[in-house]
Amino acid sequence: MRPAIAIRDMVVSFDGYRALDSVNLDVEDGASFGVVGESGSGKSTLLRAVAGLNFFSSGILSVNGQLYEGRKRDKNFYRQVQMVFQDPYGSLHPRQTVDRLLREPLTIHGFTDVETRITRALDEVGLGTGFRFRFSHQLSGGQRQRIAIARALILEPKVLLLDEPTSALDASIQAEILNLLEQVRKDRALTFILVSHDLAVISHMCENLAVMKSGKIVETLSVEQLRHGGFSTDYTRQLMTASEGFRRR
Repeated sequence: MRPAIAIRDMVVSFDGYRALDSVNLDVEDGASFGVVGESGSGKSTLLRAVAGLNFFSSGILSVNGQLYEGRKRDKNFYRQVQMVFQDPYGSLHPRQTVDRLLREPLTIHGFTDVETRITRALDEVGLGTGFRFRFSHQLSGGQRQRIAIARALILEPKVLLLDEPTSALDASIQAEILNLLEQVRKDRALTFILVSHDLAVISHMCENLAVMKSGKIVETLSVEQLRHGGFSTDYTRQLMTASEGFRRR
């Protein structure tokens, strides 16, 4: 089966520093794949390079068989791939209503069934149309992240890139958002790439994961292997120890 996302020898540099150093990765269609590592390991840089927010100077990115280079992305890419960012306070325009935030991508991509899609998107994330004409400052952090998820889903993408989607939220809200994402993936048969520093989140959401250190993938393994200690590097063992809340079951 052809992977939904294929990355070969990807390099991202900032002022001569290699933030990504010849990264290789395959994510199968319909999978939920985790990327973990300490701060500065390159995991968010990888996600942003896939999304076209970071330029990669060499290597190959393939999305459902379509090749992309550098930072170039077309409309078809954004119909297939959407991203949910870490900070629900910074990712929504403070002077736009929820209606405008959801309407904008539909307008850009030429959809005509705007009303239906906005209503469906709000219902899907558990908010309803009562939130449609509120501004982001009138919403809680969890509500803002639900809107960000609705905005990502409204174009009916095949792939969601999730950059620490719950790390800025209270613990009680984190579980709600993770359960929402898990249900959405099942309902829509989506492919997830989830970046997190928290192995508990990865073990809950993902089947397989890559461990990153200093811009490189040092290990790829299944969550079952992780739970049963089937890892091969001391770095992964150290991450398990340092990841607050992680418990083997």
